Amino acid sequence: MATIDYWAEAPLSREQIPLFDPTLDGVIAEDDSVRLFDEVLGEVDWSPWEAEYHAARRGQPPIHPRHVAGAILYGLCRGLRSSRKLEEATVYRLDFRWLLLGRRIDHTTLSKFRGKFRSQLKDLFKQLGRIAMTIGLIRLGEVAFDGTRVKANNSRYATRTAKTLAEKLAALDALFDEMMDALEATDAAEQKTFNQDDSPTQLPPELAELDARREKIRAAMEQAQAADEQRKKKGVNPEQNPAQTPTTDPDSRVMPNKEGGYAPNYTPVATTDGENGFIVDCDVTDEVNEASLALPSVENIEAIFGEKPEKFLTDAGNNHGHIMQQMEEAGVAFYAPATPSGPQEGNPAKRDDPTQPVPQEQWNELPRNSQKKLDKSCFVYDDELDQYHCPQGETLAFEKTKPDVRGGARVTLRVYRCDACAGCPLAEHCVSSQSKGGRTITRDGYEEVRDRTAARMATEEARELYNQRPRIAETTFGNMKSILGLRQFLLRGLENVKHEWQWACTAFNLGKLVRHLARLRAEFAQLAADGES
Repeated sequence: MATIDYWAEAPLSREQIPLFDPTLDGVIAEDDSVRLFDEVLGEVDWSPWEAEYHAARRGQPPIHPRHVAGAILYGLCRGLRSSRKLEEATVYRLDFRWLLLGRRIDHTTLSKFRGKFRSQLKDLFKQLGRIAMTIGLIRLGEVAFDGTRVKANNSRYATRTAKTLAEKLAALDALFDEMMDALEATDAAEQKTFNQDDSPTQLPPELAELDARREKIRAAMEQAQAADEQRKKKGVNPEQNPAQTPTTDPDSRVMPNKEGGYAPNYTPVATTDGENGFIVDCDVTDEVNEASLALPSVENIEAIFGEKPEKFLTDAGNNHGHIMQQMEEAGVAFYAPATPSGPQEGNPAKRDDPTQPVPQEQWNELPRNSQKKLDKSCFVYDDELDQYHCPQGETLAFEKTKPDVRGGARVTLRVYRCDACAGCPLAEHCVSSQSKGGRTITRDGYEEVRDRTAARMATEEARELYNQRPRIAETTFGNMKSILGLRQFLLRGLENVKHEWQWACTAFNLGKLVRHLARLRAEFAQLAADGES
């Protein structure tokens, strides 16, 4: 562990009298939030950060990580994300100069520092969360899980298909071979003229740069080909609609923008506590849907706070059966729009004897799906016999199983087919014209848990709670984009983007903690004043 005299001395004492004011401390108001910001940072354990520095002094003493991290976090809370903007603030802004005790930190130091300390930053996020939980600001009664779209550091026009990348790679290969042939010819001529036997062990700079470009394009091409294969599995013809791969940040994906259109994006995810809007877990995915991060979020929350959330709220994009099953097994109540598999009240298909047909005068009341055919909710499942009954009372017996992918998870579907569709008066409203057999209904292994979730969501208490989801989840992203200015990532690569998002979420929580502490202190001071009077 480094000794006390290891750290750099402050260049300016807060009590020293400069020309512009009696003291540096005097230019900052007593109720300025930067004071409380500094006080909170002083309560944090910085030893994991200190351990990354060399104990033996090398060159000038380093600035303590508390001050560099404090400048970055405070800057984020003030909408300053650029390292150069932060450097400028440490020179000209009095609140930054007060926070850093007069230090001026250059943008290179800030940039390098922000890219390091990944595990330490997660520990800081955990410490701040536990402080908030200790004073009752985080309760984990209900949390809202959601994702948003943030642009990657990649132009929306800097994307290529596998075909164009292959053509570009072929041209670079030809150029590389041509330059290698010229190099070998030059080497042979020099060997003959000067009788030199040695040859270079490294490529010349221009060839090395060209080779690096080839490798980058080759990696992007392989990524585009893999994306095309995924499109094939989803029934999309990559010949007619090929995948576009970003070339500047290949880890990003071309996704729909929130404001319309398409561009290389990432999907940052945040799980927000319902009590006061603190972020209790955060992550980033390169997929359009964040469903794969739902259960890991619950596990991360338990690791950070020592307990699981009681209720988990999310939107309809994450209401997949396997997520409902996972949450139920974890002992967490899951809240998301869910459609029961069987007919409900008001649906004529809900009848005492499903083997009897629905009266003809009620056929128009039977629900239709997006293809204008009878919806699955018109079919009644018999659990004992493992079969369905159609609105005409006919049986749909089990035929086979088939694999499928839903919500990013592989599921096995049981297929049930009706053999009595020929001549059925409801056939034109039930069976697709492209069907080669009778009407089929599929059933996965999550129908029962889906029904339980739907029953929970049908209660008045659940509806009132779920109406709070937009306020809890989406307010966080609104503040991130409007106040912190996080509409496009500065870094490239999924792991770097995750680290950048962690900085933003830590700053978000720190700023919120400071505001709540200021409010609590003001309320306590008012109570004390009222008591004295």
